[in-house]
Amino acid sequence: MIRPLGSRVLIKMKEGEETTKSGIILASSAQEKPQIAEVIEVGPGEKVDGKLEEMCVKKGDNVIVSKFAGTEVKYEGTDYIIVKQDDILAIVE
Repeated sequence: MIRPLGSRVLIKMKEGEETTKSGIILASSAQEKPQIAEVIEVGPGEKVDGKLEEMCVKKGDNVIVSKFAGTEVKYEGTDYIIVKQDDILAIVE
């Protein structure tokens, strides 16, 4: 189990589309890197001026992250990324 510290979030990227809307199958090298991820774990937040800053995302949320954000981690055969909450741009509802 990976538990992020501070205002960090453990995410798992969603798989990219393998076919275009017109049905053309793309090679893996031609696929655009997805920016939508699922939140796996959330850190407790950070203290700012002595007060704990709440996290805006929760486990299970689908989020949009900055394209080159975070640190890639492989744990028990699964690829994850640890990002700062500031690198999360939006929650997908």
